[in-house]
Amino acid sequence: MTDEFRYLLARAARGKLDRRAFLGRAAALGVAGTAASTMLSSAVLAQGPRRGGHLAVGLQGGESTNSKDPATFASQVPFMYGRITGETLVNINAAGDLEGAAAEEWSASADATQWRFKIRGGMQFHNGQPVTAEDVAQTLRRHSNEDSQSGALGVMRGIADISVSGDTVVLTTETPNADLPYLMADYHLIIQPNGGMDDPAGPVFSGPYRWVEDEPGVRHTFERFDGYWNDAVAHFDTIEILVINDATARNSALQSGQVQLINRVEPRVAGLLGRAPGIEVLSTAGRGHYVFIMHCNTAPFDNNDLRMALKLAIDREDMVERILRGYGSVGNDMPINASYPLFDDTIPQRTYDPDQARFYYERSGHSGPIQLRTSEVAFPGAIDAAQLFKEHAAAAGIELEIIREPGDGYWSEVWNVKPFCASYWGGRPVQDQMYSTAYLSTADWNDTRFNNPRFDELLIQARGELDMARRKEMYSEMGMLVRDEGGLICPMFNDFIDAHNADITGWVTNPNGEMMNGFAPVYMWSAA
Repeated sequence: MTDEFRYLLARAARGKLDRRAFLGRAAALGVAGTAASTMLSSAVLAQGPRRGGHLAVGLQGGESTNSKDPATFASQVPFMYGRITGETLVNINAAGDLEGAAAEEWSASADATQWRFKIRGGMQFHNGQPVTAEDVAQTLRRHSNEDSQSGALGVMRGIADISVSGDTVVLTTETPNADLPYLMADYHLIIQPNGGMDDPAGPVFSGPYRWVEDEPGVRHTFERFDGYWNDAVAHFDTIEILVINDATARNSALQSGQVQLINRVEPRVAGLLGRAPGIEVLSTAGRGHYVFIMHCNTAPFDNNDLRMALKLAIDREDMVERILRGYGSVGNDMPINASYPLFDDTIPQRTYDPDQARFYYERSGHSGPIQLRTSEVAFPGAIDAAQLFKEHAAAAGIELEIIREPGDGYWSEVWNVKPFCASYWGGRPVQDQMYSTAYLSTADWNDTRFNNPRFDELLIQARGELDMARRKEMYSEMGMLVRDEGGLICPMFNDFIDAHNADITGWVTNPNGEMMNGFAPVYMWSAA
C-alpha cells in the first residue's frame, strides 16, 4: 500500500473524498475496486458512527391497509417503522441479553410473581410531552384488552394487575414468570401517550425518529427526533421506507442506488447479488421459519389424520435445497429449533414419507383437492414452495390446489383468516414468548387455532418453573403436542438474508430478526 493510497483512504474514511472519486483514484494506483471498497468500509467502521445523511430502505411487506397502531403490526414494514419511531420497555440485543429502553432498571420478587420496571427519566414523546409511568401502564393495559386485537395479547395474558408507584410500573402475574422482561420486548408494546387509548393509530411515539409522511403501501418518511434520550443511535438525519414488494425491483433499486438497504433477498439470487459491485449480502441464521398453517377448528383440517397426512407429504430436505438454496435448515412442525434455550434435540425429526402420508390421508376419509393459498409476500420463494409442496403431496395421492393471492391485503385478508395458507414467523427470544404469542389457545395470533388444554397448562406452569431441567422437559412435551396434534407445517427454518450497498456501514449480525431485528436504520450510519 503506497503512501498516496493511505492518504486517499484516510480522507475518504473521514468523508473528505467521496467514494466514487476514491475508487477511481485507487484504480489509477493499481488497487482493484473490490479491495479498495473493502478497505474503505473497514476504515469507515473504525472511524465510528457519524451523523448526517439520508437513508432510503426498500422493503417487502407493506400494504395499503397498514396502520400506525402498534397492536396491528403484522408484516415487515410496520415492524420496521415501529422500531424507527417507537420505544418498548426493554430491547433484546444481538447476544440475546436484555437492554433497558424506556425502563432503565427492573427487578422481581423472590417468587417471580411481581416485576417492577423503573421508567427512564427525561424521556419525551414527539409532541414534547414527558413519558410517564402511567403512559407505560396504559400502553400495557390496552394491549391486554381483548378489544385491541393486539398481536401481543398472548404474552399479556397471565398478568393479573398493572399498577404505578411513582416512576415505577408494577406488573403482578397470576403465576410466577421468570421470563416476563423478555415478553416486554414484544414489538407491539410500543409506548404511546395515555397508552394509545385516545388515538391508537396516532403519529406520536417516543422513539429516535418521528413521522413526517405516511402513504401506506407506498412510502413512509421520518426525521430524527432531537429530544430522544439516547444520542448513541439515530445517525441519519432522515429515513425513507419505500414499499417494494417485488423482489427483482427491490434488488434493482439497491444496485441503482435508489435505496441503500433492502430486506428479504431471495436465496436463489443471493449469490449473484452479492457479486455485484459495492453490494454486501448478509445472511443470519436464527429462529425465523417459513410455514404452511392449517386451522385446526375448520373442516377439513379439524381432522388430525388429514393434518398428519399433509405433514408427512412434504419433503423438507428438498425445500431447504431448492427454496432456501442452503440458507436455512429443516423444520420439524414445531416453532422451536436449536437457537432457543432449553431446546430438546432428542425429539425425532419428521421426514418425508409418502406411504405413511397416503395411509393417514385415506384414514381421514377426505377426497378432492385441498386449497392452499400463497403469495409472493408470504415469504421469499413462497409461490415456488407451494408448487413444490404440491409435487411432494401428489406422490401420496393428495391433490393440492394452489391459489395465488395478491400481496396487498394478504396479511389482513388471508393470513389468520383463511384455513390453509403460507406464512412466516420471525421467532421470539424465548420459548415462552413464541408459544404464548401463537399457540396459547386464547392468543389473538393463534393462527393455527390450536386448542389443547394440556399445552396451555404446561405453558403456564413452565413460566414459573425455576428448575431448568424440569422446564426443558415441559417445553419438550409442549413441542411434541404442537408437532403431532397442531396445525403447523414447518418445513424449514430460514436464514434472514438482507443486503446493503457501500454507502452505509455499521451492520451487526442479530439473530433475533431480519434487518438487525428491525433496528438497522437506527444503528447504521452513512459511509459517504
